[in-house]
Amino acid sequence: MQTKFEAKLENIRFHYKIWMEDIAGTGILGDGKWKMLKLIEEKGSMKAACDELGYTYRRTWGNLKKIEDFFGFALLEKHRGGADGGNTQLTPEGKKLVKAFDRFHASLDATIQKGFNSFMNELRD
Repeated sequence: MQTKFEAKLENIRFHYKIWMEDIAGTGILGDGKWKMLKLIEEKGSMKAACDELGYTYRRTWGNLKKIEDFFGFALLEKHRGGADGGNTQLTPEGKKLVKAFDRFHASLDATIQKGFNSFMNELRD
């Protein structure tokens, strides 16, 4: 027998965001900044990463600077000009932060998906 929810369950899509704050409630790192750092590393350019995500360069620079200020070290290495043009890449610490957030996110993704599946199954019963 079909529950009253059944007709609409196929139209439900689940989304969530993860972010971390300091004790004062100021954002440090979340999904958006994590995606930005990953794209910077992939593309070798903060501008290209901003363009792809639709973020402004100035705001992105400020947001990434806040992370650096919080931790007390640089996450980005910028190389200007030269024959091949400039590029931006992550420092070893930046790479470590992205890798740790990758693993953290993957762990939560699995747990949250399992919880969402249980939620949907309960509505079907």
